[in-house]
Amino acid sequence: MTVVREAFGARLSRAVARRGPLCAGVDPHPELLRAWGLTPDARGLETFALSATEALAEHVAILKPQSAFFEAYGSKGVAVLERVLEHARQAGTLVLLDVKRGDIGSTMVAYAQAYLGDGSPLAADAITVSPYLGFGALEPALTLAEATGRGVFVLARTSNPEGESLQRADSGGRTVAQSVVDEAAARNAGVEPLGGVGLVVGATIEPGGLDLTGLNGPILAPGFGAQGAEATDLAPLFGDSLPNVLAASSRGLLRQGPDPAALRAAVLRTQDELKHVLR
Repeated sequence: MTVVREAFGARLSRAVARRGPLCAGVDPHPELLRAWGLTPDARGLETFALSATEALAEHVAILKPQSAFFEAYGSKGVAVLERVLEHARQAGTLVLLDVKRGDIGSTMVAYAQAYLGDGSPLAADAITVSPYLGFGALEPALTLAEATGRGVFVLARTSNPEGESLQRADSGGRTVAQSVVDEAAARNAGVEPLGGVGLVVGATIEPGGLDLTGLNGPILAPGFGAQGAEATDLAPLFGDSLPNVLAASSRGLLRQGPDPAALRAAVLRTQDELKHVLR
């Protein structure tokens, strides 16, 4: 396995400068497999995931496989996920593995080793984590990510309605979501060009709910594309933090398959939209 040492923020900044801020998802949802004319089983999963990775990876800065759709097929699905990680590395793209892990003590240590540890077959360049057992419980992942040059994206303000009451609850005069932002900002303080502790902030939430100005880290914005958010929605939501936003699109791109040329064309169209907004 490749040993990573350069800081994730530096590697991400360079990749985005070269390929743009689009984060392409690989979500092998059964409906998508059927739309591609594939059976929703391990064989269909393999064809879908590897074809999507081959078509998308070399054109985007970061690829985001959704781990749950691989895990649903047991050991065969996890083996496919390992191959996706390897193919993405060979294409020169970073991989953000969407696992949303969050636990305490030795369990969190084990999760960190599985996804962020040198030598693990599931190690990615970054992972998503949940802070809602306490931000401090993420310490094993934060520490190991920093030591190995990897990153973490912490769920802060998600667009699902079930998260509203928790994330917007008061936490000492600020919302719980803002407290997550502030904790991440403290970890990124003074890091150049960008810290390795990112946030997940839904692209479909109402603007004005978070102060992201001091984050000094990347922001993953899911909901762009098929879930309704458009490139023009990003500026009012993220303001001065817009240069650090990774707009995530999964099904909006994948529905253009299985033709590889159509998938690549969708990526290029989306990148053009994002470039226009960033200008």
